Amino acid sequence: MFIRPSQNLTNSKLLVDDVLEPPVWTESVPTLSRTDNKSRRTLSIVRGHDWIVGLLYMTCDILCWVVLYGAVSYIRRDEFFVSPFEFMLVDCVVLAVILQALYIVGGYSRNTEMRGLIYTTEHILAIAVAAAISAMLIYSAATFDQTMKPSRGMLLLSFMLFLPVSLFYRRWIRNYVVASSAGRIFLVIGSGAAAACFYEVYRNSPNGQQLDFVDLRDQRVGQPIAGEGSPVVQGNLAGKLNHLSERYSGIILAEKANSLSTQLLELLVRAQFHQTRVYTLESFYETHWRYVPLDIVDPVWPLQTGFQLARTSPYHYLKRLFDLVVSAVTLIICAPLFALIALLIWIKEGRPIFFQQERIGRDEKPLIVFKFRTMRPSSTKEDEDIYTREGDPRITSLGRWLRKLRLDELPQLWNVFKGDMSLIGPRAEWSKCAERYERSIPFYHFRHLVKPGITGWAQVNYPYGESDRDAVEKLKYDLYYIRHYSLKLDAMIVLKTVHTMLFGKGR
Repeated sequence: MFIRPSQNLTNSKLLVDDVLEPPVWTESVPTLSRTDNKSRRTLSIVRGHDWIVGLLYMTCDILCWVVLYGAVSYIRRDEFFVSPFEFMLVDCVVLAVILQALYIVGGYSRNTEMRGLIYTTEHILAIAVAAAISAMLIYSAATFDQTMKPSRGMLLLSFMLFLPVSLFYRRWIRNYVVASSAGRIFLVIGSGAAAACFYEVYRNSPNGQQLDFVDLRDQRVGQPIAGEGSPVVQGNLAGKLNHLSERYSGIILAEKANSLSTQLLELLVRAQFHQTRVYTLESFYETHWRYVPLDIVDPVWPLQTGFQLARTSPYHYLKRLFDLVVSAVTLIICAPLFALIALLIWIKEGRPIFFQQERIGRDEKPLIVFKFRTMRPSSTKEDEDIYTREGDPRITSLGRWLRKLRLDELPQLWNVFKGDMSLIGPRAEWSKCAERYERSIPFYHFRHLVKPGITGWAQVNYPYGESDRDAVEKLKYDLYYIRHYSLKLDAMIVLKTVHTMLFGKGR
């Protein structure tokens, strides 16, 4: 409850009453005992704090790896098992890599749906990458100290056992998290256009918790928030704030901060630190759906705090070095594949082999992008559709497979090597499309704050765009990438890209 050290519950209730004018809370609330308050507060912490679930996943991972690795070592009678210090050191190295890999794919987030195919494949990829990195670190160290060298079979078998077990208890825990949240509700403060828009988006999302909408001024009480069948707007905000621990798993502000009273803001700050999570609309979208709603973007949006791009970041230079090394190595390794694809296109479709197009790069500078040709040359440019649609007759039979496997994008590695593009970033749009979007989509130019990429956050989260509306939706993810520009996000995009390539979702 919102109680000052010197206040009891009754005084706290009166403080909440003072938030709204005129007072809307008239029923009396029985004073709770200290024991009841303590138990309810404990329940609120367990249900309302996301880190509790993440800590549970992490604890299970640590215990699972230690037990499995120790059991495998003991059963195999590996010589390494007789050296406890080296055994513990390898345990620590491997666990550090595993925890980081699973953190990247959302393995410690309460909001991640871990029972579906998408997370399953990302979990498998994360463990596979963790196994490769762990082996590289351990056997690199073993060149200097041979005692730090467990058998390859022991390490591989431990990872093979850890993979299904760690996925099993994640699904099991997730079932209980969903069940425990079934009766919990989000309290949405606001009943205007922003709240109605939020409800429409929420209704079409995977979130299953109910929403309670409350009107600050009691003007829309009893009316549906967004038409027939939608939740009815309620009043009595004061009473609801005094019963957060019993009913609500979070508060969502669908009103501008300058429309809230100082007393209400103070209570919400206390709720954030002591009872339950308080979201602005922007933070809810970013936390649960990983994109930025366009209606909160304004001309000074990039000047807000939290933008790594707004200042010199070591990761900016590290990313360029990574782009340079990976593009150069991949161009060399894939040279035979380049020759094979070029030969197949020449035999089946004739020339030209490559498709080149002017696109818009960072700071709106034009660049020429190269791709393997996957479409038949058009005889006229006047009425040509700027979008490639599902079942587009212009796509060749070979081109359809190249698109599904994303192999048509490989020549763009040359653009990455030159520095025109990055491996990861917003899609480099055709200059003709970019001009069109600039006129119709507000703040579209913000996506040009970073280099375009071969793959990106929008590409792995949203289907291939074939309309202006799709361009708007993808911009939300591009803005999220710009705001959260980081190594973690780039690593997540890499894993999701591999998943997309393996399951042939390109078009």
